[in-house]
Amino acid sequence: MNDLIKIKYNNKIKEVACGSSIEESLKAHDLIIEYDYQKNPIIAAQANFELLPLSYKLTYDVDIKPIRLFSDLGKRIYRHSICYLLCYATSKIFPKRQLMIGHSLGDGYYFHFEDSYVLSSSDIDIITNEMKAIVKSKKDIKYMQIPYKAGLKYFQNRGAIQTVDLIEYQHEPIIAIYKIDNYMDKSYEPLVSNSQILSLWELRKYNSLGMILRYPRSSDFSVLQEFKDNPLLFKVYQEYKKWNAILHFQSLGKLNMNCINNDIETYIRLAETLQQKKIAQIADSICEKQTTKVIFIAGPSSSGKTTFTHKLGIQLRLFGKDPILISLDNYYKLKKDVPLDKKGKPDFEALEALDLDLFKENINDLFNNKEVEIPTFNFKENKREYKGNFVHFENNTILLIEGIHGLNPKLIPTLEEDTIYKIYISALTQLNLDDHNRISTTDNRILRRITRDNMTRGVSATTTLNMWESVEAGENKHIFPYQNNANSILNSALEYELGAIKPFVEPLLKTVEPSDSMAFAIARRLLGFLSRVHPIPESFVPKDSLLREFIGGSEFDVT
Repeated sequence: MNDLIKIKYNNKIKEVACGSSIEESLKAHDLIIEYDYQKNPIIAAQANFELLPLSYKLTYDVDIKPIRLFSDLGKRIYRHSICYLLCYATSKIFPKRQLMIGHSLGDGYYFHFEDSYVLSSSDIDIITNEMKAIVKSKKDIKYMQIPYKAGLKYFQNRGAIQTVDLIEYQHEPIIAIYKIDNYMDKSYEPLVSNSQILSLWELRKYNSLGMILRYPRSSDFSVLQEFKDNPLLFKVYQEYKKWNAILHFQSLGKLNMNCINNDIETYIRLAETLQQKKIAQIADSICEKQTTKVIFIAGPSSSGKTTFTHKLGIQLRLFGKDPILISLDNYYKLKKDVPLDKKGKPDFEALEALDLDLFKENINDLFNNKEVEIPTFNFKENKREYKGNFVHFENNTILLIEGIHGLNPKLIPTLEEDTIYKIYISALTQLNLDDHNRISTTDNRILRRITRDNMTRGVSATTTLNMWESVEAGENKHIFPYQNNANSILNSALEYELGAIKPFVEPLLKTVEPSDSMAFAIARRLLGFLSRVHPIPESFVPKDSLLREFIGGSEFDVT
């Protein structure tokens, strides 16, 4: 008879055989495991606070918490799972071609074939029908562990070069995979346990070489909304894809090997130079428009707006401009005056969290040739300070105003349009974990934010992670809707930065204690991800790098 383990749920304990799956353990508690998407099914579980797939086999006593599809964790699992579904379907239809995940685009992921195969509309229909057939067939998706050599050989034979690179870097004796029929693939986060759940998505052709796999938006995960294109953002991604080819940074495995081979300093200089070149091009575009008097710079949290503004100011000086840098962060209201969100907590992401009256008064005074003292906000002490930062307009003055609300038309409704230039900046990482798993742009920004918050504001990783949900909600409401209004977009991601930020952020993530909060689940995911990243010495990062805004040591005033 097998040994028994104890499964605790809702303060009730059931005994199951050691080696039982999480799904079997939940059934022991009379929880129904179904695969109907619209019924918000259980698709994973936290076992002793560790997020695991339903097919994971337990060998120890656990306190278990089911994860449902429409939860924040469930939505993330679903998105990864439909990517797995697409990869499986294309492997059946195009067994000799290697599908590559590209990047997110709106409410979907962009995919293409490595050999630049031109997809036709009929190809999309064939892949769609195959995916639907897999969903209808109710295939089990099993979490398994296989020996290193067997896994390496499988991915080598399939031509999954980026996956092979990462496996060879890690040299783990056991490789975790997910299997459906005879198809195996890596996933670095849990997947659903049965294909029937994966019923809501859309595959659509996008440009001649690619396709977008769409998923429901978080605001309403029960339906697919109308597709909204974002050609400006796609153009930026494609431009940076070419840069990555120059830098040999297409995947994390390549980045790691460059570190091991002692080539990383050369590539860091190339990456920094390419970003600086893009900033110079934006400055050229600004000055071609001779009527520009004010530049608004917006972007989500931890996109590097402050350092970019400083670097853009230097470029503008080459055109004889006298830039005045103004951060909207310095116009925050005191915490007691900030509006509350739906949960009754201060909503620092809302436009109304800023003292708009004071900001508009200062800008109007500047345009009326009055001298203005710009405030500074002390976040540690929650107070506004005046430190003698007096500014005034001259003929060659140009205002650089940066903040998350920089593109919101409500910020300055009275300025003439021909005096304004708008820039959107975000860390749009192009680096893949491997062929079928991307590195989330959001995760990249979270790592930046945790490091900066702790260094400049004394905020713990737990606090930053617990507030991230409200940060994202604010971005979706106040920032992303205006990104297409920009005259220029800058990708602030530096593809080597994960290695450079790892020594700073990894110890902070390890301080997050086990709990039911989202903070612990996110911290565990990020630590697992960072375990695959080779560290890069802080001394390799230039003092004027945008990354210094987060790890410290910048030659600019970015605190």
